[in-house]
Amino acid sequence: MPSFEFLSVKHERKVAEISLNRPDKANALNETLWNEIGVAMQWADATTDVRVVILRGEGSQFCAGIDFEFMASMKNRISALTEGRKQEVMHHFIVSLQRSISALETCRKPVITAIHGACYGGGIDLITASDIRHASMDAKFSVKEVDLAIVADVGTLQRLPRIVGEGNARELALTGRVVKADEAQRLGLINQLCPDSASLLALVREQAASIAEKSPLAVRGTKQILNYSRDHSVQEGLDYVAAWNAGMLMSEDLRLAMEAMMTKKKPEFAD
Repeated sequence: MPSFEFLSVKHERKVAEISLNRPDKANALNETLWNEIGVAMQWADATTDVRVVILRGEGSQFCAGIDFEFMASMKNRISALTEGRKQEVMHHFIVSLQRSISALETCRKPVITAIHGACYGGGIDLITASDIRHASMDAKFSVKEVDLAIVADVGTLQRLPRIVGEGNARELALTGRVVKADEAQRLGLINQLCPDSASLLALVREQAASIAEKSPLAVRGTKQILNYSRDHSVQEGLDYVAAWNAGMLMSEDLRLAMEAMMTKKKPEFAD
């Protein structure tokens, strides 16, 4: 497992629990933390006995968004460059941030996010790139970038409309207003609400454990098909899953699952 400065990672029983760990800064995303998220997701994807990922935040907030000191340092870093080179460096920088967020989506293992307290700006980028989102009642959400006079550029504007609908996404992105947990659930941004952080963690851990018991081939394939189908037509999605199952359907996992149903015993799948 890689070592991290601003992430804590716990890996047991096929589940990797990854925590944003800058509680004194409300888990605001500085450059190191941003890069570490991408590295952690690549590690989870490549580690065979990780079947599910939980993403959460230490302290009283999930994520307050981008660290302002990080933004200031980037401005200083390019200030001496000439025009053209300045823009080239900024473009490379934005793409690298996008890659870290997209790593949640491209990770073959399901990512379940547990959200409490503030989830602003970059926090919205993180949760919209995850597969399942649960929250406690104290959670609050804001696409905050417009209030900072910037355009959200690492995934929220691309992913949020597919989750809450075009009109809702436009309102949230253009107003920057704070959305409470119950409204977030009504909008479809949140799957389930819990009374507090303790019950939230219990829920996500129970769900992660349940998914981890299922066929890893089927779980990884389901995520792959869902991602592909979201970005393609229905017919293209059908063609893709037909090709997928032509190669993957008759697996050892299928035999074990059918045998388990007949014998009423829990199947044990290889990683």
